[in-house]
Amino acid sequence: MRKDLVSVVRCALFAMARGLFSWVWLRKPIYIQARFSYLHMKYLFFSWLAVFVGSWVVYVEYSSYSELCRGHECKNSICDKYRKGVIDGSACRSLCEKDTLYLGKCLSAKPNNQVYSGGWGDLEGVIKCQMEEIPHNLGAEMEHRKEASPFNKPTKGTSVEKFKEMVLSHLKTKVGEQANLPDLVSLVFSVADYNKDGLISLPEARSTWALLQLNEFLLAIVLQDREHTPRLLGFCGDLYVMEKVPYAPLYGISLPWVVELWIPAGVRRSMDQWFTPSWPRKAKISIGLMELVEDVFHGTFGSFLMCDVSADGFGYNDRHDLKVMDTRHIVPEATFQKAMRERRCDTEEDCLYGADCRTSCDLTKHRCTPEVTQPNLAKACGALKDYLLNGVPADIQEELEKQLYACIALKGSAEQMEMEHSLILNNLKSLLWKKISHTKDS
Repeated sequence: MRKDLVSVVRCALFAMARGLFSWVWLRKPIYIQARFSYLHMKYLFFSWLAVFVGSWVVYVEYSSYSELCRGHECKNSICDKYRKGVIDGSACRSLCEKDTLYLGKCLSAKPNNQVYSGGWGDLEGVIKCQMEEIPHNLGAEMEHRKEASPFNKPTKGTSVEKFKEMVLSHLKTKVGEQANLPDLVSLVFSVADYNKDGLISLPEARSTWALLQLNEFLLAIVLQDREHTPRLLGFCGDLYVMEKVPYAPLYGISLPWVVELWIPAGVRRSMDQWFTPSWPRKAKISIGLMELVEDVFHGTFGSFLMCDVSADGFGYNDRHDLKVMDTRHIVPEATFQKAMRERRCDTEEDCLYGADCRTSCDLTKHRCTPEVTQPNLAKACGALKDYLLNGVPADIQEELEKQLYACIALKGSAEQMEMEHSLILNNLKSLLWKKISHTKDS
């Protein structure tokens, strides 16, 4: 009886052990299956998220590109007016008939100002075309505002003498009465008469009038004999072609915005100086910027203010001559002062144009004062400080640093402190030329 009981207990224990083992054996695949299902869902979720984010980025980029890059619309509009005899210019036949002037890579930063790299036969250039009305603000006061019919002036029947009077009056408003206006009008007419037949046709006059509303075109004429402004290669309506600057910007590297967020400002400034020419070549480029300051300050055809003196606005050629990349923010001083007098303000920040042209706010009248608080030279020295001091020879480092900080400290308009302005400018140029004049890199 006892043996039977032991046998029963042993069988029961064996059965329980076997059941437990079977449960564990069955449980393991269920756990593995659940873990696999979790990983599968996690993979699917992140895959879906990546597709969604990627699609959104592509959509945003495409929308931005399609809004910014509308060169085909600009070309079609210009060529349509050319074929109807409304406008004419040196680039019209190449653009609209021969197809030897073509639009390449889109470089536009604003929808109303179409910018493309391009080719014109053997020449490389930058093609610029105006598209839409600029919003009515301070910038609009100093820049071209596209009308419903931008080529309606001069009207049919306008004589050449009458057109000259129109141009003279417009230039007087733009650059002031102190400029040598008769010579400037002659320069404008020499550009307008692209076929050099001694006559200005109505289509040529309409193109010229539209272009004269643009600061960049006006400055290209004013500084056409200077080496620091890209040459005007041709035009058709208010589309124009400028000489391409081979190396741009002046310094700095472009990084994705995600990377930019994680880089401290001090480190970022140091990174901007990694890919620059040798120091003697940087000195030559810097002298070029100082010469540009001289050219636009009380020149033959008036004074101009540099309202965005950043590295992105400048480049250089194979000989390391400085070239202005974007002159839209180099504005006639007379136009700037007139716009500022009419500008309402409550704080100093209301009296800022571009990145660098600032005046003070007269709180008694709530109007901006017309005089800039910092001259062109001080802004140029601020842009060049890190550029020049990085890698500077030890024997001139202390003196160069001293002169640069004295330059940056300049206040008030250059006209008010002309003597000090000229002294600092000449001292800086002399110091740099003396150091590089005997080097092959200069």
